[in-house]
Amino acid sequence: MDNSATHKIAVTKTWLVRRPHWHVYFTPTSASWFNQVERWFAELTCRQLQRVHRFTTDLVAFMDAHNENPKPYRWVKSADQILASIKRFYHKTMNRTSDSDD
Repeated sequence: MDNSATHKIAVTKTWLVRRPHWHVYFTPTSASWFNQVERWFAELTCRQLQRVHRFTTDLVAFMDAHNENPKPYRWVKSADQILASIKRFYHKTMNRTSDSDD
């Protein structure tokens, strides 16, 4: 689930409580499902659109080949790893800022 408010309303909470076998995972607020869509278009651009195509059929052939064995994009880091990375970045940035003020 993305971090929208739909999972916070009472009817959704009740539905989830009645289904304990469902495990809900949330994407970070700044990294919604739409980022996955953007990632697909980035891959498409890198692999196909930057090449010169004489025919649309070349692009369609690429899409067909990709769809024969699709692989979902998955988060490769846990939430704890992401938060630790943000914390390290924050401390590095704050140290630089405080050093430059002196």
